[in-house]
Amino acid sequence: MYIAITRQQLGDNYRGSVRDFVKYLEKENQARAPEDQEMFFNQTENHIDADRVIAEIDANTSKLSKKDPKFYSIMVSPSHRELMHIGNDPEKLKQYTRGLMKTYAASFYRDREVTVKEILYFAKLERERTYSERDKAVKENQPIASEILELQHRIRAIKEGREEGDRVKLQERIDVLEREAPHKQDGKRIVPGMAKKGHQSHIHIIVSRKDVTNSHSLSPGSKFRTSKTTLNGEKVKQGFDRDKFYRAAEKTFDTQYGYRRNFVETYHARNLLDKDPKRFFTVLLGLPTHEKQAAKQWLFKAGVKVPSIPVNKVQLAHKAMMQLKKGIGRAMESGSIGI
Repeated sequence: MYIAITRQQLGDNYRGSVRDFVKYLEKENQARAPEDQEMFFNQTENHIDADRVIAEIDANTSKLSKKDPKFYSIMVSPSHRELMHIGNDPEKLKQYTRGLMKTYAASFYRDREVTVKEILYFAKLERERTYSERDKAVKENQPIASEILELQHRIRAIKEGREEGDRVKLQERIDVLEREAPHKQDGKRIVPGMAKKGHQSHIHIIVSRKDVTNSHSLSPGSKFRTSKTTLNGEKVKQGFDRDKFYRAAEKTFDTQYGYRRNFVETYHARNLLDKDPKRFFTVLLGLPTHEKQAAKQWLFKAGVKVPSIPVNKVQLAHKAMMQLKKGIGRAMESGSIGI
């Protein structure tokens, strides 16, 4: 499960409206008939239209300065394995989202527990995902893509009389390059913007910075980590426990749907990879045989090669460990692996 929390992106004009983001989330509905469109939902309602989302989020900004983010977005992206486990069922994803938002509320560090009833949010299910420049397939296709682009520029120059040459031969070279591209989908070279095949369902959540009463600020931003501060002479709790949230989000899915999570899929594994790669590598190699094989297969499907080496060869182990970390990092960035 890959979950990312992002603050509202404010430009030089500090526009506070959520309108542009809602418009972006409506992109999949543009080619659908009204009865087939995916609507927004929240903790208790379905079929919420975009205008209501904009109106309620934009109105819930009391006492926020012009430069303060007015909302945060949470992207919830299950892995292929997780989606297969629930049959890519949109209703189960929505049910999970509602459970997730309970853990979100409970992750605020306050003197009293924050509940989901206090959170103003709207969520949207998307079924498609496209390749980006960060994807391994796009990166490895790039040398061929660059050569094709150069040949296309030459063909255009010849056609416009700015250059001499044989357009037919240049086009034949382009056709060869297209066939030689290392990564294709349905016989076509994978390029940025191409829709990915298979289950790609994910959830976007828009969360107001203020609670439903428009009185209290509830920021999950990285600058607002758990701490205690003095207010009116008293120590009070403040902040948001991201570590608690990510762990609980993972446990919520596993508990709801009986999912058996492999080590490499866990938030714990991601933390180890970031903070103590040697420990990550040691744990990976020390898994029981069946779990280790499953982990290697899972990583292999994500395009990560896992070396099999003796752990007592320190120099070799360190080199392999760093290669593994780099490979898993690329896979996480491209969304190939959800840890």
